[in-house]
Amino acid sequence: MRSRFCLFLLVTFSVFASARGQSSLATLAKVASFPAQQVTGVAVSKTGRVFVNFPAWSDDHTISVAEIIDGKAFPYPNEKWNEAGSPNDHFVCVQSVYVDDTDSLWVLDPAAPKMQEIVRQGPKLVKIDLAENAVVQTIPFGEEIAPKHSYLNDVRIDTKTQTAYLTDSGLGAIVVVDLHSGKARRLLQGDHSTQAEKDFVLQVDGRKLLGENGKPPQIHADGIALDQPNGFLYFHALAGRTLYRIRTADLQNARLTRSELSAKVETVLETPPPDGMALAPNGKLFLTDVEHGAVVMFDPREKKLAPVITDGRLRWPDSLAWGPDGALYVTASQIQNMPRFNGGKDMRTTPYDVFKIVGALAEP
Repeated sequence: MRSRFCLFLLVTFSVFASARGQSSLATLAKVASFPAQQVTGVAVSKTGRVFVNFPAWSDDHTISVAEIIDGKAFPYPNEKWNEAGSPNDHFVCVQSVYVDDTDSLWVLDPAAPKMQEIVRQGPKLVKIDLAENAVVQTIPFGEEIAPKHSYLNDVRIDTKTQTAYLTDSGLGAIVVVDLHSGKARRLLQGDHSTQAEKDFVLQVDGRKLLGENGKPPQIHADGIALDQPNGFLYFHALAGRTLYRIRTADLQNARLTRSELSAKVETVLETPPPDGMALAPNGKLFLTDVEHGAVVMFDPREKKLAPVITDGRLRWPDSLAWGPDGALYVTASQIQNMPRFNGGKDMRTTPYDVFKIVGALAEP
């Protein structure tokens, strides 16, 4: 019965996508545009300050983390961190940003420019005090946590237990970091739940996404969301349709063996392939749908998936973040148009945009 229901939803999403219009449940408003910088991550503070990041994926990259003020991007926390310099105290290739519930900004830097070789001493998690606009903590990751071919992708922070959770989309793993000590552990590496699904092919706008070798990219554990009240971490491979979750207490339990931890992973349901996920204040889980330029919603209580919005301007909806006004912020990163997926030809069009979805919490 569930498989039939999921099939029905996928067909429904295709219909929405082909219409290339907005769903009636929410509206899309532009927040900022960038003439040359490809944006992936977005984070919003409790006071409504908006932060974004631009990974170093092209030769014209000039800024890594920025605050959006009056629609324009300003280097954050300062120009020095965004300049070229020693990799341990300068941004190298930032993939995501996140504001925790104490209103601190966290920056995840996998330090792999153009998604290639990792810069030595570059992978790190950086905490920025938004009141002081200054870096207050830097947690470096050595090769045991960020090994060759890894790509640390997204981050969530549990302030109650002082724990950070990261995904590795390059090799497939969950990284758990003790924020007090800075010690980290790679978990579920190679587990089916963190791996791209076999024979899965992303189809964006009806076109197969193929890499430079002519094969579908194997993008592993990517999107992540923390349900702190109920003690769950949700995660999803980008090259796949299965949403998983695991109790954070199990991830923090260092006594569990690899097989015991794997047995704790729960299969939730099938979804469109998401790049970003965010838990709403009401406990519902929102996911981007990169294949159809859409955002969908999962209700854990009713165990149902529902559409939120479909819009042609959401060209590869990437990261999600909630604002204090109840709006859901989303970036359009145009990853499907990058040269690596188009036979070396750059199909990206400028500007790159950040939007907010108004009315996303309205009941479908």
